[in-house]
Amino acid sequence: MAEHLDLHTVGDLLHHYPRRYAERGELTRLAELPLDEHITVVAQVATARVVKFNGGRGQRLEVTITDGSGRLQLVFFGRGVHKPHKDLLPGTRAMFAGKVSVFNRKLQLAHPAYELLREGRDDNSAADAWANALIPIYPATAKLESWKISKAVDAVLPGAAEAADPLPPALREGRGLTSLPDALRKVHRPRTKADVAAARDRLKWDEAFVLQVALARRRLADTQLPAVARTPGPDGLLAAFDAELPFTLTEGQQKVSREIFDDLATEHPMHRLLQGEVGSGKTMVALRAMLAVVDAGGQAAMLAPTEVLAQQHWRSVVEMMGELAEGGMLGGAEHATKVVLLTGSMGAAARRRALLDLATGEAGIVIGTHALIEDRVRFHDLGLVVVDEQHRFGVEQRDALRSKGESQTERRTPHLLVMTATPIPRTVAMTVFGDLETSVLDQLPAGRSPIASHVVPAQDKPHYLTRAWERVREEVSKGHQAYVVCPRIGDDLDESAAARGKSPEDEAEKRPPLAVVDVLDQLAGGPLAGLRLAMLHGRMPPDEKDDVMRRFAAGEVDVLVATTVIEVGVNVPNATVMVIMDADRFGVSQLHQLRGRVGRGAAPGLCLLVTEMPEASPARARLGAVAATLDGFELSRIDLEQRREGDVLGQAQSGVRSSLRMLTVVDDEEVIAAAREEATKIVTADPDLEGFPELRTALDALLDQERERYLDKG
Repeated sequence: MAEHLDLHTVGDLLHHYPRRYAERGELTRLAELPLDEHITVVAQVATARVVKFNGGRGQRLEVTITDGSGRLQLVFFGRGVHKPHKDLLPGTRAMFAGKVSVFNRKLQLAHPAYELLREGRDDNSAADAWANALIPIYPATAKLESWKISKAVDAVLPGAAEAADPLPPALREGRGLTSLPDALRKVHRPRTKADVAAARDRLKWDEAFVLQVALARRRLADTQLPAVARTPGPDGLLAAFDAELPFTLTEGQQKVSREIFDDLATEHPMHRLLQGEVGSGKTMVALRAMLAVVDAGGQAAMLAPTEVLAQQHWRSVVEMMGELAEGGMLGGAEHATKVVLLTGSMGAAARRRALLDLATGEAGIVIGTHALIEDRVRFHDLGLVVVDEQHRFGVEQRDALRSKGESQTERRTPHLLVMTATPIPRTVAMTVFGDLETSVLDQLPAGRSPIASHVVPAQDKPHYLTRAWERVREEVSKGHQAYVVCPRIGDDLDESAAARGKSPEDEAEKRPPLAVVDVLDQLAGGPLAGLRLAMLHGRMPPDEKDDVMRRFAAGEVDVLVATTVIEVGVNVPNATVMVIMDADRFGVSQLHQLRGRVGRGAAPGLCLLVTEMPEASPARARLGAVAATLDGFELSRIDLEQRREGDVLGQAQSGVRSSLRMLTVVDDEEVIAAAREEATKIVTADPDLEGFPELRTALDALLDQERERYLDKG
């Protein structure tokens, strides 16, 4: 159990819940068996015969089983024939488990494990185990079938009475929830569907509540950390910047700015998540926060996930600030500060200059990649860290940057603003980012154009693809520009990634994803011949990447053929059309991000999602959903439903098993919101949980060292 299912204790086993329940009357449908998966079915033997082969030297037993919806063949070979031949007589009902394979175009199970289901009571058999109306089917492996797990659960279930209950009695009674021992009995050995529902309701609460207590304690601990309050002066840098703005901020931008300025004015560090649609003006809000901190005598750092993006942010900040970004230079304005760029590929001299400006405090604002976190980087007085695109940025990296705010003499934590253009459903924000306060920008600034999106089924309707390239030429002839996005760069290094890809839905899935290098050649010699094409991908040298982006931004390139390096933050208002090749290879939120690169100017945007997937496939349904709405929050919900959430405490970050077994972040919004409310009340009244020893125990189990570190690093 430890080796195959990571179950080490009685508690682990009791919390290894059945995946579903097979009913005596309503059997698992053989008509819907998934290929190459381990399955457990309950069915009846229809026929059984021994077949001789190799001139009578070999023999195999072929058994056909049925459940009314379909038939399935089982085969047993060699010496393994005798026992099943005796057990599996026509009319016998049993549970069968094995891996579904195909032989002679028919589905079959080779050498399945089985457990007979005998009607009536027979003390010498396994009948007792199946006397219930509902048969629990456990998440199992080839080495450990569902019924073996079930027998092990039977052995430890009496011990559930000792289980420490993490829910305070007042909360449990107030919410009408059953006790933990009762919930464990009902989830493992239910008599009725109502038993299962009551158990699930209770066990979901455990998961949501213990997690929210962990996050509430994190938030409370953050409010105890010292930070310097940063309040901008009435006629300093921020006021000078606002006076020069050629437009008014949207209501949303003003509201979010007020929330941020209120946080910055307190003596404990701000921890705020700013989420906004692509193009909702997050950078402007972040820049005003950085100016407020510089105004108050501190420094601000902005971290971007890639060099292309860091350079782009730096250019746009310098552009927006104008002479206010020329501190210490001739022609710089009175309140000006210096804005420096710091990336890994900078020349030594430029890097030395930037580091010196940071250490002396000459530079009020620094923009860079994680090169900012290196030991050599010293700040004069770091007051605010802005992290762009949280999901690209590891916990350790944020932690390292945060420690830059601590001077030798005193421990001061910089304020933290995390930005993301991936809209996060409220429930996920409450769990994954539960220790951050959340601000949302949901209106687009004036002057943004609508984006039309269409699916282009290249396999079913090749003429649609021809038309797509015509549309690109039409846009270029009007003086606009286009992006063509591919999933892959196109040298051998990433062939293997393609080979490791998803399970084939059809032939289209089996070929490697389209590559930038190949698509560029095909377009240049075919449908886009004569246009100025350029290529951009992550493996190009940084100066070459920057040069391509600069030429594209300046209008010297008509069509940019790129990988997803353009996904975040690239801003070229003249680009109006994007063609995404093999769009089914991208996630929903990624497609939404990419699409946000067009329609950034006065002309309307067009996004074409090219796919070879057949019409009825799930991939096509996903693309249809993206084409049907521009609402990122709606799309992120769809995305989550399709992917199911990983461990909200950062499975990727710590490699541990998911702490969520019952709770689904998409469907259980009410439970999560209620649990957050209850957790906050309890933690505010008793931060160390001295009055709740069982809750403390549950918390320690949830927050093993890995997860504790993950939460600590925020």
